Amino acid sequence: MGNFGDWLVMIVAGGLLVYWLYRGFYRWLHEPPGMNTKLLLSDAEDVKEDDVNVQFLEKAGYEVTHGKYRVPLTIDLDGTILQSRLFIDLIAEKDGKHYIVKTARERMPIDWTGSGVRDRLLVYALLLPNCEGVLFVDHKESVIRTITFRLGS
Repeated sequence: MGNFGDWLVMIVAGGLLVYWLYRGFYRWLHEPPGMNTKLLLSDAEDVKEDDVNVQFLEKAGYEVTHGKYRVPLTIDLDGTILQSRLFIDLIAEKDGKHYIVKTARERMPIDWTGSGVRDRLLVYALLLPNCEGVLFVDHKESVIRTITFRLGS
């Protein structure tokens, strides 16, 4: 009996190892060039359950998985190094799809035209291309807008 159990454990462990190697090779093979920088969302702040936006998203059926995340940027402008940052307000999930969440701010209203949405939100979709899109949450207006970008026609 012990011999059979040992073989079973070895087969399961070997199968998991083969699957892990296959998934790593598959991701490497299908990943676009230049995508070797990954955001470490584990550095995001904890989700604040008392946040109005979090509660609004959860009522709408989303699960908020990450809190505010700061993306540091270093910019080389003609040899002068500049520092900046982007802020992702939240990361949410629904039906196995992940979304970047931006929240409405009174001091930064969004122009709901093609160019206004592009200028304000496209950078987030390009930052995390594996996300389904961007959710724009305005809890005062009780609106969650889903924005997806498709390049080309």
